Amino acid sequence: MFVSNLRDFSPQPVIEGARGVRIRWMINEDRGADNFVMRHFEIEPDGHTPLHTHPWEHEIFILGGEGAIINGDDEKMLKEGDVVFIPRGERHQFRNTGRDPFTLLCMIPSKNRCHL
Repeated sequence: MFVSNLRDFSPQPVIEGARGVRIRWMINEDRGADNFVMRHFEIEPDGHTPLHTHPWEHEIFILGGEGAIINGDDEKMLKEGDVVFIPRGERHQFRNTGRDPFTLLCMIPSKNRCHL
């Protein structure tokens, strides 16, 4: 078993194609997780992740703030408590549309661990 607190994980900047995004790798292979990785993202006001795609799915839970997910021509507004599923291969980007940090949990398969 592994128990910790968000403050125990150092935020690392996401640089490639992103603006004002920090990630915390909370649960991963280093903690003994064989199947999934749990990451915490914080996106500053006017910040965004890169518009990107990859061959694995994402499960997202919005913790706080206001934002949007962009998928090609489609844009959906997001707020605290929203749940998002992004199928593999689907192009996507998160943007902070509010005045406060936009925070979310993102789970991906561990065998496909990526930098974002």
